[in-house]
Amino acid sequence: MVEMSAHNGLVRPEDFNTCRMPLHELDQPRPGEVHLWYLDLEKLALSLRHALGGEPGSPGQQPLTLGQLRFARRFYLKLLLGSYLGIPGKSVKINRSRRGKPSLDKSEHQSDLHFSIAKSGNRVLIGFSCAAMLGVDLEPIGRGAHNPLGIAQRYFSAVEAKGLVLTSPDRLDEAFLRVWACKESVVKASGQGIANQFCRFTVETNPDQPPAILEFEEEDPAQWSLAVVQADDSFMGAVALHHRRMQVRAFTLTPS
Repeated sequence: MVEMSAHNGLVRPEDFNTCRMPLHELDQPRPGEVHLWYLDLEKLALSLRHALGGEPGSPGQQPLTLGQLRFARRFYLKLLLGSYLGIPGKSVKINRSRRGKPSLDKSEHQSDLHFSIAKSGNRVLIGFSCAAMLGVDLEPIGRGAHNPLGIAQRYFSAVEAKGLVLTSPDRLDEAFLRVWACKESVVKASGQGIANQFCRFTVETNPDQPPAILEFEEEDPAQWSLAVVQADDSFMGAVALHHRRMQVRAFTLTPS
């Protein structure tokens, strides 16, 4: 179990526990608990090549196509959902809200299980919670934003924009990426979409401070929890939970 406070709101690579295929029935998260799954679809596809339209794979094969990545993301999302619900993944029914937020089809599944999925290249981060809305985001490390201060001035809160202006130039990309990931995760948890939402709340901009929501228009920021996810050396993300406290259990999935 990884408490937010134990690592200053940071889920580190060593916090991820490895689970091997095939998956069996999983215990659902407890209230205030988030289960995070970080998947490398290229590695998993070594055992999924046949289902993707080819022969069983081996290391060094051609990267997955965009269509194969879409298939793999949906396959493993439904596999995990099915494991939590105690049913085959192919029996899981998913709906999308008007703004595109996916959720379980309530007419088929009488469960308070919530989930959020983020993708970047061949990596996927999926979060699960019960009785509380959550959102996750995943970003490649080292990707510099074009004109980060201009983006912040236009889309972020005034406090965040000022904080990034005061950030040393050698850490600006790091700080901006963390702010972006945190804000994405909060917006995805709310299900409202990015438009006109980024400026409604303020997150901590100093990368040396624990991630936190400092202000939230028409909401109590103390009712939200936020953590940064350092998945590996290439990707980082964030998870937001509409709950006063958050505990994180982190997993990776590997072929049998």
